[in-house]
Amino acid sequence: GILQHPDGTVLKQLQPPPRGPREQEFYNKVYDSDCCDSILLELREYLPKYFGVWSPPTAPNDTYLKLEDVTRKFNKPCIMDVKIGQKSYDPYASAEKIQQQVSKYPLMEEIGFLVLGMRVYHVSSDSYETQNQHYGRSLTKETVKDGISKFFHNGYCLRKDAIAASIQKIKKILEWFEGQTQLNFYASSLLFVYEGSCQATTVRLSDVTLAEKRGVPKGLLSGGDILEYNNNIHVINSTENGKIEASVSKGLSKFYALHKKAYSKRHHSQLSLKVENLEQDNVWKSSTCITQEHLNGNVIPQLEKVFCHMPAEIKESANVEVRMIDFAHVFPSNTKDEGYIYGLKNLITVLQNILDN
Repeated sequence: GILQHPDGTVLKQLQPPPRGPREQEFYNKVYDSDCCDSILLELREYLPKYFGVWSPPTAPNDTYLKLEDVTRKFNKPCIMDVKIGQKSYDPYASAEKIQQQVSKYPLMEEIGFLVLGMRVYHVSSDSYETQNQHYGRSLTKETVKDGISKFFHNGYCLRKDAIAASIQKIKKILEWFEGQTQLNFYASSLLFVYEGSCQATTVRLSDVTLAEKRGVPKGLLSGGDILEYNNNIHVINSTENGKIEASVSKGLSKFYALHKKAYSKRHHSQLSLKVENLEQDNVWKSSTCITQEHLNGNVIPQLEKVFCHMPAEIKESANVEVRMIDFAHVFPSNTKDEGYIYGLKNLITVLQNILDN
């Protein structure tokens, strides 16, 4: 399995030959410091960063690939592993190996991908739901859409923002495959990760008057709750009813997250909000000081109503990662990787259908 290194990277033990050395050679080639191949340089964008190999002092003969932990920046990472391609066996596989792989999921050639597992955070129960490879193999042409949509449902609503962002990232990978003819990938996967503990927010507030923006001290709110913010989030007070609304400027097309923590055990009417995003500057501060009374009453259903229904036309990146992983079966080629391309296109179609419907 994957181990955690104290420095924040992950360790993947090298598989027995020829798979392990082949995967190591692939990473070495792509991340060679002297590499000047534009195709490989772009490919780095879609892989976990590679930091060479590592061996524990107590077992110097055990070799591990040292890789970026793609999940590290997430608080409650929702993770899905999807094998891509029409064939999960490489061109050098024996007849026995081919039969074994085909029997595991006969629909692979027709569907072009296979869900190997998922781990989904449910906000409603503050717990994870896990599905293994048997779940993915049980999916048919008729149920695969619902099977994948399960990954994007957090117990309250369908995370359309995460779906839209995933589609955009897959499309970038597809563009890379459409433009290269030097590598073919077999039994390789896409790793999907999105933030489960917060809901991305982008709403249009055409009927709300924006008051003058003025600063709110970062720190404690009344009652001891903490409000943290970085930038490009703008919390405003409606002049009509005092409900908390959140907006992003018309010209800004990024998703930002509002983390709704559980009720305090001491006072069930208190709500702690943590606003997170990935940017570093240009803070848009709130127009009014938020007091404890704003956090009581019917604000929770209001927040859920606003944050669970995202504008369908907005498809910029939420807090989502999509990376290619598992390269024990990558081979030189002089043609496009049609099997992988087929799988990516079919997966995009399924995700788009989930988003549209």
